Amino acid sequence: MEEFEGKLIIFTAPSGAGKTTIVHHLLDSFPQLAFSISATSRSRRPTESEGHDYYFIPPTRFKDLIDQGAFLEWEEVYENQFYGTLKSEVERLWAEGKHIVFDIDVKGAMNLKSQFPGRTLSVFVKPPSRNTLAKRLRNRRTESPEQVQARIQKAEEELRFENQFDVVLVNDVLSRALQEAEAIVTEFLGIQR
Repeated sequence: MEEFEGKLIIFTAPSGAGKTTIVHHLLDSFPQLAFSISATSRSRRPTESEGHDYYFIPPTRFKDLIDQGAFLEWEEVYENQFYGTLKSEVERLWAEGKHIVFDIDVKGAMNLKSQFPGRTLSVFVKPPSRNTLAKRLRNRRTESPEQVQARIQKAEEELRFENQFDVVLVNDVLSRALQEAEAIVTEFLGIQR
């Protein structure tokens, strides 16, 4: 029997572009896929659970794991607030015979792709316009106007990296973006549907 060679499908986007919705749709549509749970040093929110939303690791332990080489990629997003992908998470999912889907930031995506260039598809989900993105962020009503503005500024930076990804998926009409995402994954995995 042929040995399973798992693949990585990385989705990244500015906040509000719709990548999480697309990723959840793909996980529901393709039994071959599994989601990579990221590790973080930030505190768990009341609605989150360990090993489902994130692996919650205290900052000192997170730094120790960085020193031990336990992460494929990691980023200190804010002071003492780390996010990363554990090698053990990828190994666990590949051992289950799954291809792995990631929902991570731009820098993490580029770092991960550089480690598995032949086995990785990187997808940049792009809003149809900067105005649409700003409107989506404001309509969430989950953040202060200052936080929304900070996310818009970060989005401006992230949009500069779109040409470094294998595919740019414009999320203008969600149903069309979901169909395009399915087609992209089907082709990359070589699946007959």
